[in-house]
Amino acid sequence: MKNILVFIALGGLLFVMIFSYAEMPPMGDVGNPSYNEVAHHYLTQSLEETKAPNVIANIITDYRAIDTLGEATVLFTSIAAVLTVLAGKEKKKQEEGEMRHG
Repeated sequence: MKNILVFIALGGLLFVMIFSYAEMPPMGDVGNPSYNEVAHHYLTQSLEETKAPNVIANIITDYRAIDTLGEATVLFTSIAAVLTVLAGKEKKKQEEGEMRHG
């Protein structure tokens, strides 16, 4: 019974994904979400609003600063977690070596 419910749920997700893909606009179409007024505003007004000539740096540091801070926090947390796990394994190996020799 559980397997049937899992297959029904996966089939429903597959249907949603295929339907969503079928409704996407064609590549390069002017109606795509990437061609909207936000990108136009960034390109035309960033020099006046931020007083810096690099548009990409303006977007990252001024317009999207909170998002960039969140991404940096996620990266830092994941690196700290990996280093903690790796340091714990090394410490465990040293303790096992001391128990065998001690």
